[in-house]
Amino acid sequence: MRITMALGDITEQDVDAVVNAANSSLMGGGGVDGAIHRRGGPAVLDECRALRASRYGRGLPTGQAVATTAGNLPARWVIHTVGPVHSRDEDRSALLASCYRESLKVADSLGAATVAFPAISAGIYGWPMDDAARVAVTTVRAASTSVEEVRFVLFSADALAAFERALSG
Repeated sequence: MRITMALGDITEQDVDAVVNAANSSLMGGGGVDGAIHRRGGPAVLDECRALRASRYGRGLPTGQAVATTAGNLPARWVIHTVGPVHSRDEDRSALLASCYRESLKVADSLGAATVAFPAISAGIYGWPMDDAARVAVTTVRAASTSVEEVRFVLFSADALAAFERALSG
C-alpha cells in the first residue's frame, strides 16, 4: 500500500472512497462531516437516514465504520466513521485506531483501491494533531488491506506537517 499526503479539501478528492469524520447521528454536522454532506447532496443524507432506520437506530458507535453512496462527490463512496472525543483522563487511542482499521475493512468490502482520510478526531473532537497523525499513520501502516493508496487529506499546513513527521518517523 502507498501512503500519500495532500493539503486540501477532502470533498474534491478523485478517489474510490472518502472517509467522513462523522458524528454518531450520521446526519451531518460541522467540519469534514458538514462539508461531505453539503457537497455529496441529498443522496448521502438519504442513505444515512436509511442506516439510522435499520441497523443504527441509536447511531453509529465510536470506532466503527459504514459506507454510503458519495452522491455528488467525485468519489464513489463515503465511509462514515465516528472518532472519539479526546480525553486527558482516559486513553481513547484504541478507538481512534479502530476508526482507521474499520474504514479500511469497509473499503476492502467495497473493492475500493484508493481511500482518502481526514485527520479523524483532530478538529472539534480536540485530539492533538501530532498524536492524531501518529495513531493514523501507525494504524494504516499495520493494516491488512487490499487498498492500494491511502491518501491523508489535511486541512492546514500544520496538519500536513504533523502527518509528514509521523510518516517519516
